[in-house]
Amino acid sequence: MAASTDIGLFSPWDYVVFAAVLIISAVIGVYYAFAGRGKTTSQEFLTGGRSMTALPVALSLTASFMSAVTILGTPADVYRFGAMYSIFAISYALVVIICAEIFLPVFYRLNITSTYEYLELRFNRYVRILGTLIFIIEMILYTGIVIYAPALALNQVSGFNLWGAMIATGLVCTFYCSLGGLKAVIWTDAFQIVIMVAGFIAVIIRGVVVQGGIQTIINDSYHGGRLNFWDFDPNPLRRHTFWTIVIGGTFLWTGIYGVNQSQVQRYIACKTRFQAKLSLYLNLIGLWLILACAVLSGLILYSVYKDCDPWTSKRVSAPDQLMPYLVLDILRNYPGVPGLFVACAYSGTLSTVSSSINALAAVTVEDLIKPYTNFSEKKLSWLSKGMSAFYGILCIAMSAVASFMGSVIQAALSIFAMVGGPLLGLFSLGLFVPFCNPLGAIVGLLVGFTISLWAGIGAQIYPPLPDSSRPLSLSTLGCNFNSTNETHWTSTTEMTMLSTIMQPEISMRPELADYWYSLSYLYSSILGTIVTVVVGIIVSLVSGGLKQNINRDFIFGRQDCSFDMFCCLKSDKDDKTEVLDWKLHPENGHDNPAFTQDDFNLSQLK
Repeated sequence: MAASTDIGLFSPWDYVVFAAVLIISAVIGVYYAFAGRGKTTSQEFLTGGRSMTALPVALSLTASFMSAVTILGTPADVYRFGAMYSIFAISYALVVIICAEIFLPVFYRLNITSTYEYLELRFNRYVRILGTLIFIIEMILYTGIVIYAPALALNQVSGFNLWGAMIATGLVCTFYCSLGGLKAVIWTDAFQIVIMVAGFIAVIIRGVVVQGGIQTIINDSYHGGRLNFWDFDPNPLRRHTFWTIVIGGTFLWTGIYGVNQSQVQRYIACKTRFQAKLSLYLNLIGLWLILACAVLSGLILYSVYKDCDPWTSKRVSAPDQLMPYLVLDILRNYPGVPGLFVACAYSGTLSTVSSSINALAAVTVEDLIKPYTNFSEKKLSWLSKGMSAFYGILCIAMSAVASFMGSVIQAALSIFAMVGGPLLGLFSLGLFVPFCNPLGAIVGLLVGFTISLWAGIGAQIYPPLPDSSRPLSLSTLGCNFNSTNETHWTSTTEMTMLSTIMQPEISMRPELADYWYSLSYLYSSILGTIVTVVVGIIVSLVSGGLKQNINRDFIFGRQDCSFDMFCCLKSDKDDKTEVLDWKLHPENGHDNPAFTQDDFNLSQLK
């Protein structure tokens, strides 16, 4: 089937469906704002009072990073590069096991609100502040991409002003985050993940019907080289191979699920450790479901446009607009369904942006403000809401940066790889290297962060050549476009092409560009982690790390039941006794005010 020459616009029913999703999300925030009027503490606002159960948290975990970047970017990636992206299913499984059995037990046992509190417990407050600042940079950049992606899609399918769409997205998220806190975020995530799946399923069902069955889609994909699941080429310069996805993807997503505040804040909000672990394993099912829908949508996309690619034929100005184009093509006779898909993309964005805003507010209040003030809990609660509003506005402003970063899926994962890798290395030093001291942690993090940024920014300036990324062939032989139908699909070409204009000519590429800068973006996370750990170990050994005395409760140990499946079988009643409440005295070298309930003297543990 060639691309239609009669792509429609949003109908009134599409606007109704889309508006309903935004309104329901805002209403949830209002509800929890009123429901929590008598609980005006920062802990209640930022962690939901640690009263959540596994299912809503699992849905929220899935929704948090399965954003519009996934909904729009993954099908486009499969369309251009093939279904090898599905190998991420293996990475997801490894990541969930690692996080549930290693990182979660330590963080839950220490009863922390911000993951960066751990860095002060294990090292000192300077390491905590440094880690917090790097996290803030990471999440602001990522959230900007997440806001930009669906705004661009809505601009294409409805004619909405691009900046108006971005501002509307950010304001809705900021509204219900600032009012309802973590509970509002989790329950809106649960609602939005249902919308995301429904949007995907609508596209898949209609796509299968249009193409005459799933067998046609599989055959077209096979003959078009899209069923390239297995590529065991060990070359680290190749964008996607089995090894880059499984090894690099595992490091990348462990940095997200293991130490990223947006995710950790969710599962430590569960009322027991068993519920927290269960939320991660249930989340794995959700990740697989979204991944399967996205990959199948990409194959449908190729099957429909195998003879007439809308991108190279100038019907769309960027690959990330292909999915909205497909939706309006095959679903234009079903009022409300295109609106459902755009609501699907926006639901992913709302969940991710709200998660980011809530996490940014949490680390700012807990790590940068609370330790240095004597504010009451009521003032801290209001301050948390104010910081949510501030970060919402800042993320809207940063969304402009996303227009210069090419493919949204690679840009988003590249940011997590560049910044998440060194942070994963820092937490690994704390958990697994007892002799690592604060100096080793700081130097290791700074060197790892610098190396990752060098490689990552170089890759943005000098993108890898097709020999490394290996895009598959696209055809326009079946196109029959007429000149009168050059509709709104090219309305943002100028903005999208700015990044292309800024890219240097091939003749100007330095030698590093074809080696160092062409390293697979998935390996950036491994690079940052390894450099941070190695440098941290060397500096610690040189600076007397073996002579320091540390509290073993801040190290991953037997009490955390590594890979002991009997831990998951403990009852909730037994589980509740495993949470420690700390009072850290200045004479012991700490003054972290994060744990003020049921004082627990550290001398009892020595």
